[in-house]
Amino acid sequence: MPLLHRLVRADHPAIPFTLDGAPCEGRAGDTVLTAILTHSERLRLSEFSASPRAGFCQMGACQDCWVVLESGERLRACSTALTVGMHIVTRRARAV
Repeated sequence: MPLLHRLVRADHPAIPFTLDGAPCEGRAGDTVLTAILTHSERLRLSEFSASPRAGFCQMGACQDCWVVLESGERLRACSTALTVGMHIVTRRARAV
């Protein structure tokens, strides 16, 4: 069950991406965080306690929303715009 439900931008162009290998779709203007949470109940699991995380500050200051692209590149989900073809991996993401 997704944590977020889209109320706006439903008519914006679709942006395809993959989340842990599953094909998904966000909308133009979405952050990676928004795109993930409209498909999942969590952003990632904490590397310390394995508790679910969904972002915290929403402005790139707290380190809680780090995710990893399939290429290994780390990014802050709350402040990174979703782009076509992103391959996002949350199941093995590690925050530093």
